[in-house]
Amino acid sequence: MTRILGIETSCDETAAAVIQRDDSGRGHILSNIVLSQLEDHAPYGGVVPEIAARAHVNHLDRLVAQAMAEAGLSFAELDGVAATAGPGLLGGVIVGLTMAKAIAMAHGLPLMAVNHLEGHALTARLLEDVDFPYLLLLISGGHTQFQIVEGVGRYHRLGTTIDDALGEAFDKVAKLLGLGYPGGPQVEVQARRGDPRRFDFPRPLKGRKDCNFSFSGLKTAVREVVNGLGALSDQDVADVAASFEAAVAETMADRLTMAVHLFRAAHPGVERPALIVAGGVAANQKLKAVFAQAAGRFGLALIVPPPKLCTDNAAMIAWAGAERLALGLTDDVSVAARARWPLDQSQAPVYGSGKLGAKA
Repeated sequence: MTRILGIETSCDETAAAVIQRDDSGRGHILSNIVLSQLEDHAPYGGVVPEIAARAHVNHLDRLVAQAMAEAGLSFAELDGVAATAGPGLLGGVIVGLTMAKAIAMAHGLPLMAVNHLEGHALTARLLEDVDFPYLLLLISGGHTQFQIVEGVGRYHRLGTTIDDALGEAFDKVAKLLGLGYPGGPQVEVQARRGDPRRFDFPRPLKGRKDCNFSFSGLKTAVREVVNGLGALSDQDVADVAASFEAAVAETMADRLTMAVHLFRAAHPGVERPALIVAGGVAANQKLKAVFAQAAGRFGLALIVPPPKLCTDNAAMIAWAGAERLALGLTDDVSVAARARWPLDQSQAPVYGSGKLGAKA
């Protein structure tokens, strides 16, 4: 048995968890504590990095203690400690990684500095017996990308956003419509009572022979419609939300078709590959229907983790740490926090460079 404490502070959730990995590779969540900062950031319509970092400092000690108590373990009974080391808001990442370093040094434990995206990528293996390789669609607040997950630490990017992430697009549209933060759930609620055919929004990159995404132009199209409407009625809000969601769903279906073809070309011997959809946007019901339809059409085993494991949490970080520890992949306490950290390190960046490195 391997028991790992995980810490997650990459954005606006402060989280601590303890997981257990048995000798067969199966995982069990012993505790999973997440403190949301939504109320702190809602007045600003988005996450304020300084507020987030201060909240992590104020609450992380207590949450770690609570996670350990719920797991019924002492630090001496742990086999390692894992923390998000990036990508994310650097101030917040530093808080969690520093805490993990301190615990590792104080108790003589191995340290695993985990890529936050790898946490999402491996979550399905915590829940089910999923073999490598599999196709990952990661759709979160800051990331929209397809990856072939070939093993722990082995990723091949098929496509990514060339501008804005899908989660950011949902938040921006919600703000344009005067809805609350976070925007994704608010837009989805409004879309249920709207007419998806009223506004003909673009389907970005549809038909392109690659797996990249673009949502900047779609956001601009929504803004122009909203500005043209003037004072928005309740029905206007619902129709814009529904039309936007319909455009996103059609775009995702097209991009997913291309990703499946590329996956099968790379791994023709995999008869029924798994399609893993992770990240907070995966909770959208219209998009779930798109994924389910694609899975049936292409013979994929669709796995969408439950919402509490799709949004940021520490159980996924602890699990990624356990997977890495099983392979002897540990880190020195000198490891640095990183604001940017693409999963696939072998390919040229699509965008983002300079001192901070590639964003995707």
